[in-house]
Amino acid sequence: MTRVLVVDDQRLIREGIASLLGLQPGIEVVGTAADGREAVEQAVALTPDVVLMDVRMPGIDGVEAVALLRRHAPTCRVVMLTTFDDEDYVVRSLRAGATGYLLKDLPSQELAAAVKLAAVGVAQFDPAAAARLTAVLSRSDRHPEPLTVREVEVLRLVAAGATNREIAERLYLSEGTVKNHISRILTRLGLRDRTQAALYAQSNGLV
Repeated sequence: MTRVLVVDDQRLIREGIASLLGLQPGIEVVGTAADGREAVEQAVALTPDVVLMDVRMPGIDGVEAVALLRRHAPTCRVVMLTTFDDEDYVVRSLRAGATGYLLKDLPSQELAAAVKLAAVGVAQFDPAAAARLTAVLSRSDRHPEPLTVREVEVLRLVAAGATNREIAERLYLSEGTVKNHISRILTRLGLRDRTQAALYAQSNGLV
């Protein structure tokens, strides 16, 4: 069962999302919040697996709340759920530590599936948001250093949501070696974290 906290400043939307998700198998909506401050308080108290976070909210907005959650509730995965696919919001959200970025026109079954995947660390992106981020990554590093065959294997498994231990078992490596490979991959490609690495792999046809 994936435990979810829904955060949105509009009551109708907040309650609607919570109700729809609550009907999906394998999903338990443990609470709702109306702004970023309440989201952090609820996340600390309820320890959800995934926080569905709106971007634009009064007071502490979604991006600020993500950064606070990274400090106060680090085990929660945060997925932005918004109507805005603005490049600045996408980039700022991911830099703050969000696991994904989805738009609110997503069907409830697809949203539930995305929530379950996010809970196990698989980054989830709306196609429009993915295109925005890919454009940013392309501008930031036009000529990334080529990866070795082993690094490509590791990157593909990262994009599939595998943990370091799972990658180590699959490739018959130590976890320390896997960590070193991932560090080199991020450095070679000019990426910040596993989420960006997964998106890079998806946008370059590696998965």
